[in-house]
Amino acid sequence: MTSFKILALLALFFFAVSTHAHAQSPSQRHDNQFWNDTQVAIGLSKKVDAIVQGTLRIGTDISRPVDERIGFGFSIKALKWLTLTPAYYYIATQPFENTKAFEHRLAFGVTIKGPIGRGFVLGDRSIFERRLRHPQIDSTRYRNRLQVEHPFKVYETKLTWFMSDEIFYDWSLKVWPRNRFAIGVSRTFNKHLTAEIYYLRQNDSHARPGDLNVLGTTLRFHM
Repeated sequence: MTSFKILALLALFFFAVSTHAHAQSPSQRHDNQFWNDTQVAIGLSKKVDAIVQGTLRIGTDISRPVDERIGFGFSIKALKWLTLTPAYYYIATQPFENTKAFEHRLAFGVTIKGPIGRGFVLGDRSIFERRLRHPQIDSTRYRNRLQVEHPFKVYETKLTWFMSDEIFYDWSLKVWPRNRFAIGVSRTFNKHLTAEIYYLRQNDSHARPGDLNVLGTTLRFHM
């Protein structure tokens, strides 16, 4: 099976799940979306990269843009197994027609990552976010994502599958409102380009829409 067929099967799985979920649920609470992240990393030294990232999310059953964001920050490899990622993002959303919101987000991430045997790699990422929002109230949020990954080969193509689960705590709500589960495949084409495709399921008790089926892609360029 080629890498293209694997990606096609993931896409088919997404549409099967999302169509079934949407048939049972009102659109105000549930949605099917496509997310794309494009990241450019510029090496400043052996341990520090400057990061620029753009995001586009297509929602309302993948019919119109609902979220656009641009951000910049740094990836600092403090230790072999420890990476720090301070960042800033500007976010504009329009989850429903005639509804708009804007956000300035300050984030600080700490990632611990390393091998755990038999080719498996385990990573734990914690992010603290300060969200300055309009028209919503400002909030502070904590996120923790646990991810496992493992390389494999399809004929001569080297790929890596990954699976993760991320939980969110919001101090303004004083609850754990959100969970994100993701599974996907990544491929490193060369030292300058890595691409991912994944399926993500989000459950959120407060956001509208909060329960999402997502087909996502990520492109990472390193200069």
